[in-house]
Amino acid sequence: MDPNLNTAWNSFLLFFHQAKNYLTEPWAAYQLAIIAGCYAIAWLLSFKLEPIVEARARTIKGNPGLLRIIVAFMRRLEWVFFLIFVYIAREIVLLNTWPSRTFVLTAALVLASAWLALVVLTRIIQNRTIARVVAIGAFAYIALGVLDIRGPVSEALDNAAINLGDFKLSILFVLRIVFLTSLFLWLATLFGTFFDNRINAISDLSPSFKVLSGKIVKVGLIVIALVVALTAAGLDLTTLTIFSGAVGIGLGFGLQKVVSNFISGVIILVDKSIKPGDTIELGDTFGWIRELRARFVSVITRDGREYLIPNEDFITQQVVNWSFSNKLVRLDVEFGVSYDSNPHEVARIAIEAAKDIPRVLTHKAPVCWMTEFGASSLDFKLRFWIGDPQEGLTNIRGQVLLALWDAFQENGIGIPYPHREIIMKTPIEVKRSE
Repeated sequence: MDPNLNTAWNSFLLFFHQAKNYLTEPWAAYQLAIIAGCYAIAWLLSFKLEPIVEARARTIKGNPGLLRIIVAFMRRLEWVFFLIFVYIAREIVLLNTWPSRTFVLTAALVLASAWLALVVLTRIIQNRTIARVVAIGAFAYIALGVLDIRGPVSEALDNAAINLGDFKLSILFVLRIVFLTSLFLWLATLFGTFFDNRINAISDLSPSFKVLSGKIVKVGLIVIALVVALTAAGLDLTTLTIFSGAVGIGLGFGLQKVVSNFISGVIILVDKSIKPGDTIELGDTFGWIRELRARFVSVITRDGREYLIPNEDFITQQVVNWSFSNKLVRLDVEFGVSYDSNPHEVARIAIEAAKDIPRVLTHKAPVCWMTEFGASSLDFKLRFWIGDPQEGLTNIRGQVLLALWDAFQENGIGIPYPHREIIMKTPIEVKRSE
């Protein structure tokens, strides 16, 4: 066995032997009984008071982060009362005996205080799984220090390793990497979101520049966080040169689409071809852009569906941006009237009917042109402009058609339908069945 690992194992055995001897003493049993009684009383009190205190705390307005921490604190009133009772019990015991007979009470007081503080403080992490992992990891670290076995545990984890050439991969190193990387990535995400919100609050910047700046800040902070985390964990980054080159080649082949979409997203932000709020049409998808992301664009249609379209599609396919330079859109509505109608009067009535629609612009007046002498009707095309294509196109066409119908009915203008005449060359004899 490795000498260092043997030393760590002997330290463990010594600790457990001392703990066993201490816990078999009468005073240890008394302290455990006191701790159990304090927790039982604390639980009963919190069961009665917690709903009342939490309801009062929820009346706090204007600071969701502070409210989350206060509510998390209030939901653990049993631990607050437990700490108070254990502290009082410890002081009473100290007045009547030696400090060595309060070790269990002191350890319980310190560990309970640490657990309560960690559980409350980690509430600022919105991901519950990450918050729980951080709380448990930090509590384990503190508990090992309180029990004075942090050194032996660290040695044991460090000696449980695999040697990869000059590089030593141990369990302690992996845990340190995971913890530091998670911590710095969370901090990078937190600060990235903060700066992104600050950038979006600047009204002088264009929407595309806001999105681009926010992405650059977030990506930059994540890269810095990874480098700092790996360096703080004691990893020599020069040892990763060959490995990162091999991984880079593999990722280059496996993540071609991901990289393509990321680069396409940067190009979209730079050339400002689309931006949040634009009304676009791509293939069969018609809607307005809600958000530009690193890999895709979020497009919401009129029926409430949200399409996540890859950025590459906006580079390689034909995109109709109804609001690229301005939001003015011209629409056409075709219709036909009977041959006994006056075409000049029909055009005038159609224009007046379109003007009465609220969404139809009046400063760009509608026009109506006769386009064809049809088989059974005089065919017309009514053209008009709107300034809010994001509100829909089919609905405004429907409103105009209904307005035309009402206007034609009021003025006695008929809308014909096709007639077909059938001539039978051979007479048909019709017999009536008896």
